[in-house]
Amino acid sequence: MVVEKLSSSIDVRRELKRLGVDGGGVSILNDKGHLHLIRIRDLHVGAANILKQDALSMGADLAVPRGTVIASTPTVDVLLIANERQLQQLAKKERAQPFGLKALAGELDRFCHLHRAEHISIMGIVNANEDSFYQGSRFVGNAAIERIETMISEGAEMIDLGGVSSRPGSIAVSPLEELERVRPIIDTIFEQRLYEKVTFSIDSYEPMVISYALERGFGIVNDITGLFNDEVARLCGSYGATAVIMHMQGTPQTMQENPVYDNVLFEVEQFFEERLAKAELFGIKEMILDCGIGFGKRLEDNLALITHQSHFLRLGKPLLVGASRKSLIDQISPASSDERLGGSIAIHLKALEEGVSILRVHDVKEHVQAVKLWQALRG
Repeated sequence: MVVEKLSSSIDVRRELKRLGVDGGGVSILNDKGHLHLIRIRDLHVGAANILKQDALSMGADLAVPRGTVIASTPTVDVLLIANERQLQQLAKKERAQPFGLKALAGELDRFCHLHRAEHISIMGIVNANEDSFYQGSRFVGNAAIERIETMISEGAEMIDLGGVSSRPGSIAVSPLEELERVRPIIDTIFEQRLYEKVTFSIDSYEPMVISYALERGFGIVNDITGLFNDEVARLCGSYGATAVIMHMQGTPQTMQENPVYDNVLFEVEQFFEERLAKAELFGIKEMILDCGIGFGKRLEDNLALITHQSHFLRLGKPLLVGASRKSLIDQISPASSDERLGGSIAIHLKALEEGVSILRVHDVKEHVQAVKLWQALRG
């Protein structure tokens, strides 16, 4: 007999198939192999006691504060610990319970069968300006095209082109100046039909710039304002473009002036739900969600968003994270932007573990290699 302790991060379904488990068994056991940790805030204390008993009856559990059983406070924060199958059963049972548990059942149900993308995509960053925070991302003219071709050869499936810096405290420019910066690069991409090799994204919230790019082969609009402008939403819908909806508190000029959240996961999710509804109204078919690391966020907010990306999977859209060489790395391990590659990869691999499927990066080759190793290690 040989006994082996396996990592909980492996692909359970693949391991079950390797053992020769039949199809039905694979589905059942795979559900049992995925653990959910769900924090519930301000739950009615009566509901907490009911939920605790129901969870225990199914083999799950609910962590509650001292005094919950005697209702020493009217509401409590709790932590539900359940595998996929237990969560499904619990969501079904709580629909018939009082104290707000019916509403909770609906929320729990949204966490069942979260879709994790099979494919990971790398989006390379090219900036056509002189003030982006990382000098290594700045290119103009032929140098930009050479960089794009290098990124394609290194394995990028998307290229994000921008003409205006969105770093904290950056200076805004006119739409015409922004267009003049990116126009030569867009024209060359179109003339050389590079859009047939990779999907191009325009990093802009200006309709003039976006329409120019979409007319010339670009397929993604990366809007840091999250479709604030109706005209941007209309362009995405009319051209059939994919919209990257990013969350930002404030503007690039003000976003890091004391940003505050009561509950960053909840507030970012609310924003996503509002903008997804707007996108659908404008006929946008494909949306990607970006929580906006570093855009109006404290260090603790950034860390919470990266660590708990799986929370947003219940919205049913691909998730993108772009923490490449950002200053939050420096806040943990002091380093200049030139020295943050290791930190970038560490953050991005954690994001993949949480269900993110698109990484926006400056260093394509290194991230492609890291992703391949990450996938191999998961089996």
